[in-house]
Amino acid sequence: MVKLTDYLYNGDTVIQILHKYFNDLNKSIDETGNEIDKVHTMFLLQQIDLLEHNDFITSQAERIRQLYMYMTNEYPFLSFTFKGRIKSLIRAEEKFNGYVIEYIYDGYKKTGHIPDIEELKKKLDGFRDLIAYRIVIQVPKCNIKDDNERRKKELELLYDITNILPNFLSKRGFSIVESSHNKNHSKLLKEDLYPYVRDYVTNPSENGYKSLHLTLHDDIADCYIELQLRTKEMDDFAEIGEANHINYEIKQNEARRRREEIKEGTCIYFDEALEREKLLQDIDLSKVDVNMFGASSNSNMNDGCGLYKGRMITPFEHLSRFQSDK
Repeated sequence: MVKLTDYLYNGDTVIQILHKYFNDLNKSIDETGNEIDKVHTMFLLQQIDLLEHNDFITSQAERIRQLYMYMTNEYPFLSFTFKGRIKSLIRAEEKFNGYVIEYIYDGYKKTGHIPDIEELKKKLDGFRDLIAYRIVIQVPKCNIKDDNERRKKELELLYDITNILPNFLSKRGFSIVESSHNKNHSKLLKEDLYPYVRDYVTNPSENGYKSLHLTLHDDIADCYIELQLRTKEMDDFAEIGEANHINYEIKQNEARRRREEIKEGTCIYFDEALEREKLLQDIDLSKVDVNMFGASSNSNMNDGCGLYKGRMITPFEHLSRFQSDK
């Protein structure tokens, strides 16, 4: 079985790793005929294309920046920051295999049978968050001293900003995409946005994660992006708080439970995805040897190190397994 963890110790750049992983996985398909690996290679091609051909991000970021300027004028009393990221190599791989495991397990639980392969392939053809932007807000204590009152105001503002997004961004080349399956919605959210906003504030994840997520289609660049909105407190919990550790424990318990219910040998796609995900979760990043700053050529500035046209994302993010995107 070809797996990403085989390529992380040779001092290659991220883009070189992706190319080698793609090529070897593609060769193995000739021998195994593995249908899920075929979908997997297409997913790797998306990442390669994004890292090698990213001029469109300059235009995209500039249009997103217009929202920043709007908020500066509309909320002069509010502290906020905008962040951007391309999904990291490890996190993207972990998520792909996680979806394979989830779809097979859920189908098996409902019917007692492994889902049809064509149905599984269709479900896997829907990654829309390789590019994401995050808005983090905070009301300064000098404006509201009481902690509870400040949290209440921040929550109101979080939904207030979310409510204006579809109209504001549609004028700048973005379309909002229906993506929510939440049963509960905050009364602070406009009712016509219920199908579009994934409300993890009203519906927190098992690990306590809270955020508002929207999927957008960039009609100019013809690609999908995810927009996340959080308060500073929510962001701290997700990025440097307990969420990562809790999430790790939850995933370990889920893996054990699923392995007990779907015995090894029942489904090769499930077995391989489970093994790949476990290897990624258990990886010791201190032992990994990846050249984060090498470029494959002068024309390919972004080689997984986070640099594109003068804009920087934290370099290690492109290898990190700790990105919090739900």
